[in-house]
Amino acid sequence: MRTRVRGWRWRSSPLRRRSDVVEAWTVLVVAVLVLVGAPLAGTAAALWAHGEARSVSAEQRAERHRVRAEVIDRNDDSLPSVQAGGQHAYRATVRWTEPGDGTRTATARVPADTRQGETVDVWFDDRGRNVLPPVDGAAVWQHTLTIGTCAAGGAVLVVLFGHFLVRRVALRHRLAEWDRAWARTEPQWTHRDA
Repeated sequence: MRTRVRGWRWRSSPLRRRSDVVEAWTVLVVAVLVLVGAPLAGTAAALWAHGEARSVSAEQRAERHRVRAEVIDRNDDSLPSVQAGGQHAYRATVRWTEPGDGTRTATARVPADTRQGETVDVWFDDRGRNVLPPVDGAAVWQHTLTIGTCAAGGAVLVVLFGHFLVRRVALRHRLAEWDRAWARTEPQWTHRDA
């Protein structure tokens, strides 16, 4: 039967070794780092990621513009691509009218359920290339939460790996201390000369 005494590593005892004290302090440091440090690391990374994602979203909104265009020819032979939100999209020829420039035609991605003659929203950049819509607020928050969670989880893994290494070294020191103590004690018990 095994008996556990709480806090025995903190008490003064002839059985307590220096490695026991180091391991006890390590457990305390690990608990503080996991309970306080990892959430702080996750929060800091999330705040940084949120600021970066918001600036990317603002930049995309500034350089992209939406056009209401009519689908004039849909290419059903093209392979579908997946847009934001998991929607499938196909390439189609679209036509729209810009004030002052007249009617324009381009190839753009349209939702898979779009029929010829329907009007859809398509996005173009400043050079007239068809692009994805700018990142919206939900995607910014999703990115923020993902980065924050990964940073906190990574911090926990680093702390636990460090704790594993310290425990391994402490075990080696503990065994070496026990060997030295046994080398001093064994001749008294076995009545052999060392």
